[in-house]
Amino acid sequence: MIRKLKDGKYRLYSRKKDEKTGKRRNLGTFDTREAAQKHEKEVQYFKRH
Repeated sequence: MIRKLKDGKYRLYSRKKDEKTGKRRNLGTFDTREAAQKHEKEVQYFKRH
C-alpha cells in the first residue's frame, strides 16, 4: 500500500496490519511514486523466492 505524505513523498506500508500495534508496517519512504512501486514489486518477489 502506497500513501502520499504531506511533504510530497510516498511511503510504502505493509498490506496487513500488525496484530500487536494495529498499524501497518513502514516499508520505506520514497521521493517518487514510481520508486515506491518498484520497491513494492521487489518486496513481493522476495516474499515468494
